[in-house]
Amino acid sequence: MKYFEDFRLGEVSVLGPLVVDEAEVLEYGRKYDPQPFHTDKAAAAQSHFGGLIASGWHTCAMQMRLMVEEMTRDQVAGMGSPGLESCRWLKPVRLGDRLTCRTEVIDARPSASKPYGILKRRFELSNQDGEVVMRLVGLGLVAKRPEARA
Repeated sequence: MKYFEDFRLGEVSVLGPLVVDEAEVLEYGRKYDPQPFHTDKAAAAQSHFGGLIASGWHTCAMQMRLMVEEMTRDQVAGMGSPGLESCRWLKPVRLGDRLTCRTEVIDARPSASKPYGILKRRFELSNQDGEVVMRLVGLGLVAKRPEARA
């Protein structure tokens, strides 16, 4: 199990890849972000994007999938998140894009009164051409090592 005390400032992980699937883009867009450039290939082709793109919120969900896969693989003692400090969608995410995510621990604060610490991490999601398509800073609660909780 990887606990709060096991994370270090500046620690970097690379997650992925994840390939953007047309059916998922259409399904997500139709259900949660029904703008034509997320839901209709013909309309998207006529838009300023020149084709179908993933919703920014779908892009966040794909990044979350990669992060949860990392947490499961590394057995991180995650306890949820109080939210994001920032999120920017920098470039459109297109069908077939191969996304990878670089994460960096930029702050780590143990709670004085709770059995967890708060990690602040920067996430940069990039496509197969190395272009950063999304950047966010998120907070995560990670359990302290049991003997450190006292």
